Amino acid sequence: MSTRVELAVAIPQTFPEGQIDRRRLREFLGRAEALGFGSAWVVEQILGGIPSLEPVELLAYAAAVTERLRLGAAVLLTALRSPVHLAKSLATLDHLSGGRLIVGVGLGGNAKIYPAFGITAERRAARFAESIRVMKLLWTEPRVTFTGTFWRLENAAMEPKPLQKPHLPVWFGAHHPNALQRAAELGDGFMGAGSISTAQFTEEVKTLRGLLAQAGRDPARFPIGKRVYIAVDRDRARAGRRLAEWFGAFYGRPELAEQAAVWGDGPECLDGLARVIAGGAHLILLNPVFDELDHLERFASELAPKLEPAD
Repeated sequence: MSTRVELAVAIPQTFPEGQIDRRRLREFLGRAEALGFGSAWVVEQILGGIPSLEPVELLAYAAAVTERLRLGAAVLLTALRSPVHLAKSLATLDHLSGGRLIVGVGLGGNAKIYPAFGITAERRAARFAESIRVMKLLWTEPRVTFTGTFWRLENAAMEPKPLQKPHLPVWFGAHHPNALQRAAELGDGFMGAGSISTAQFTEEVKTLRGLLAQAGRDPARFPIGKRVYIAVDRDRARAGRRLAEWFGAFYGRPELAEQAAVWGDGPECLDGLARVIAGGAHLILLNPVFDELDHLERFASELAPKLEPAD
């Protein structure tokens, strides 16, 4: 498989039927690697009605059964986690994967879940930004002394450092202008959410590029991706129903499928993906939510050879 647009795939992570199939996971990851996809990604949803695997542990499994695929999270809700524990886990995973990890981070849109994690949503944006700074310090400095609003470290050491230097690549997921500002200041890349329309993604990219330029950073050197929920199916009505069922189970909003997903036969899906590329995506994270192995083959044979970058 070869294409000038980088194609990534989502690792099967939700299991509406309730049965976790390790052989299916292994087969999917092995086939994705054999077909030449560039990376494989997870999402985070700890609480929810649909069975969903924990993202960092799933990435550790993926690292064990692959050799070449880069492995990404889009996104980890880092404000809900201890940055010290998370920095250690991710540095360990970078070693176990041979330096293949991409860390996507985000604030998340549901402030109501914070008490379930023993914290309040008050000042969550500040907590989020501080957690990123703590992790980067632990990944890069021999000893860390840090006095923040939420965390304090005194002459703290964390070893081993990640294999990737100067630190793990940190991609941001964001919508609000303030969040996009944080991405421009602290991020190494951007991943558009799968739950938003291509039009909204396009506007976010325009804003982000302007903020990068203001920060003295070259927008052309800042990687941008988008998760795209997708179903390749000649029976368009059937695909739409199945997507709506999954969006209802995962997001609680079946109508999001109509707003955000791409589905239909090969040419229809190519048209939808072309709009995402025109909106600014250098990487497309293809996310089927059913018949994942069948979709993987169709992505490689029907979509990848025909995708072109935006002019």
